Amino acid sequence: MKLDILAIGAHPDDVELGCGATIAKEIANGKKVGIIDLTRGELGTRGTAETRDEESFNAAKILNVEMRENMGFSDGFFVNDKQHQLKLIKMIRKYRPDVVLCNAISDRHIDHAKGSQLVSDACFLSGLIKIETKIEEEEIWQKPWRPKHIYHYIQWQNIEPDFVVDVSGYMTVKMEAVLAYKTQFYDAKSKAPETPISSKNFTDSIVYRAKDLGRLIGADHAEGFTVERYAAVNSIFDLK
Repeated sequence: MKLDILAIGAHPDDVELGCGATIAKEIANGKKVGIIDLTRGELGTRGTAETRDEESFNAAKILNVEMRENMGFSDGFFVNDKQHQLKLIKMIRKYRPDVVLCNAISDRHIDHAKGSQLVSDACFLSGLIKIETKIEEEEIWQKPWRPKHIYHYIQWQNIEPDFVVDVSGYMTVKMEAVLAYKTQFYDAKSKAPETPISSKNFTDSIVYRAKDLGRLIGADHAEGFTVERYAAVNSIFDLK
């Protein structure tokens, strides 16, 4: 399956929080989008790996993505090494995305920056012809593939975006997908321990950050991204 966009997150819910409205908009525009979660989020204070599995499945259905896979890396302890890179390279070559969206370059949770660099490195290495990988079940050797663009979404920290996407009209589906993670976010009746993302303030901040970025570009809502190299346009009239 060839994807237009592959969105990758260190934990289930990272993608929904960071770029859920952007991928919902691209899907509505006919693009094929998939999600890969690096871990099952098993170290999270609230919920379990099993509930996160179910919640991520439900969120994927809400977003209407083409596929969602979990790499099963160790939450909190995965590293950016050859073993992890090769496993991710297989996924990049399997789905051949033109665009990869991944974790913030710097953030509160240590897995986010680690995941960000791991994905970036794997995308580069995936294009090298001398790195050989194959689909084990089918004994098929994979061809090299390097995504054209890697963009990093913004998470806990208020990182200054390099560009923003007008997502007006897509925040409803984003929030529905986010709140599919019922164990993780605000619930006045929940007896689970409080976490930095379980407060009503955090849930509200998802919307008001999008509103603020939207305000700055004259739109209702927007999501921000950082780039690894300059984003180019053919004409200054391409800029909104």
